[in-house]
Amino acid sequence: MSLFRKRTLPMLTTDLIEALREQDNRAFSAAQREIVKRAERADAAELTAALHELERALQTVPLGMGGQLATLAAGFVEYGGDPLVALETLALRGSDGLERAARFPALWQAVGEGAPLPEPDDHERIPAVQAELGSNEEHELAEAWFSVGEWIPSLLLPLQQAKGRKALPHRARLTAAAEAAQEHIGEVGWLYGLLRVLDDEPVIVLHPDSGRGFRLTIGGIGDNFQLHTLLAATLIGDPAQGKIPGEPIPPEWVAAATTGEDLEPSGGIGGRFNLVDAGGKWIWNEGRPADIPRLDGYRIVVLEKPPYERTWNAGRVYPLMPPSVTVDAHLTPAEVSDWLAKIGK
Repeated sequence: MSLFRKRTLPMLTTDLIEALREQDNRAFSAAQREIVKRAERADAAELTAALHELERALQTVPLGMGGQLATLAAGFVEYGGDPLVALETLALRGSDGLERAARFPALWQAVGEGAPLPEPDDHERIPAVQAELGSNEEHELAEAWFSVGEWIPSLLLPLQQAKGRKALPHRARLTAAAEAAQEHIGEVGWLYGLLRVLDDEPVIVLHPDSGRGFRLTIGGIGDNFQLHTLLAATLIGDPAQGKIPGEPIPPEWVAAATTGEDLEPSGGIGGRFNLVDAGGKWIWNEGRPADIPRLDGYRIVVLEKPPYERTWNAGRVYPLMPPSVTVDAHLTPAEVSDWLAKIGK
């Protein structure tokens, strides 16, 4: 009989943390196996209690040792634990680690004697790198460089939930740190993208060819490919119902851009419009809704005829983040004319 069989998830988590502190690999692996088994059948309350145990450890564990605990926190959230429990600690530790990691390339240029910058996931180079370093501060920068990427998944899970994004503390610091480090550490780009996701964002959409306009509220949209698909899904339809005339998009495209399991429908996804901002510049699909400039408190999207055929593969970049597009009002012809005049259309 397993020694762990009757132990709760918080108790198993405590065992895991203690094994990590004692650097007892055998006990760590045993607790980890039992945690996986228990987490699959634990309810939200038990998962949340285990997150509280992890949160206390995550506050003080060395950055280089804490990646596995941070990954475990992400797993507990994915299974249904409260995403807010460890969020502040993860935001603080993540910010600190990213800030330090962003300073490492300059340090390596000074001490590396011309050797190429080590890849953050090339852990085999850690001993050689450490041999070139002197002060404790230099070693801390290297530790962050090689380990902070392991902490990133713990933030990706809660930030794909609207309540996690809304409750996120230290957002400005974490965003600046992610922006500075994303060039070198690939996982950070996913975090930076989530930090720029808009929620409860007012948008004005204008379709000059039909003379129609809409006031929308959007949220949880990862990029403008997804925005493009969702605008077509929401606004194209029967003109008698105030919608834009055109060919409706297939349901599998809508599913890929919302909550469907198949993110890449066969044949890809096609564009229906050319998106243009209030200044007349193209809104590139590769960008994000946060890139679209505001005018009078609204982000403005003008739907024009596409100059050429556009297709893309995936409906959304964050599989666990449900988007929202709400039509708050159909603009009157006078309101549409006023907006078009403001933007020179």
